Amino acid sequence: MDTAWWRKPRVVSVVVDNDSWVLPFAERLVARVSSAGDDARLVRTHADIASGGVAFFLGCTKIAKPETLARNHKNLIVHASDLPEGRGFSPMTWQILEGKDQIPVCLLEAALGVDSGPVVAKAWVSYEGHELNDELRAPLGDIHIALCERYLAAELPPEGEEQKGIVTTYARRRAEDSRLDPHKSLAVQFNLLRVVDNDRYPAFFELRGHLYTLRIEKQKIQEES
Repeated sequence: MDTAWWRKPRVVSVVVDNDSWVLPFAERLVARVSSAGDDARLVRTHADIASGGVAFFLGCTKIAKPETLARNHKNLIVHASDLPEGRGFSPMTWQILEGKDQIPVCLLEAALGVDSGPVVAKAWVSYEGHELNDELRAPLGDIHIALCERYLAAELPPEGEEQKGIVTTYARRRAEDSRLDPHKSLAVQFNLLRVVDNDRYPAFFELRGHLYTLRIEKQKIQEES
């Protein structure tokens, strides 16, 4: 296998094709990879992906076509589930709703099937059960950066292992998924409150013929002196 292209400076495209929460982390990754000696760039559309190196697809919602993947020697995705379980959309959110506090995060090769490529590396993010949306995303975004940097730091392009096991798939989350049941306690529905976005998809409920929205913010408890 010809690996001459792996020598620095490599062309590294960091692709975020929507206004994802991962965008600030992608910008940080580009800065770090550039400072390490590669030609890194943030790309917002698949049409603008450069050729000849590595492309990381982070938080993307569009499936890359074969001709897009053919531009680069390696195409990688970061996905927060224990693949092949939990392919699809918003895997961290769905797992928090399932009551999990240990979330696996995989770096995998892009393939024609959604989230079906060989797994190159895996890390874990741990939560304590009180974190709200931004607090859930922050360590996950850091792991995105760490996995991509670890990949680029290897002496040769790391090879992945084919996924084995039962395939499950998460559906795309909709605004309706933020609906609360006013007849159930907040404690029972707290994990749903943890994952809602106060601005884009706030928690809401219907009661007595009216629709209400709720904002959730963490406040510091004042200790009595």
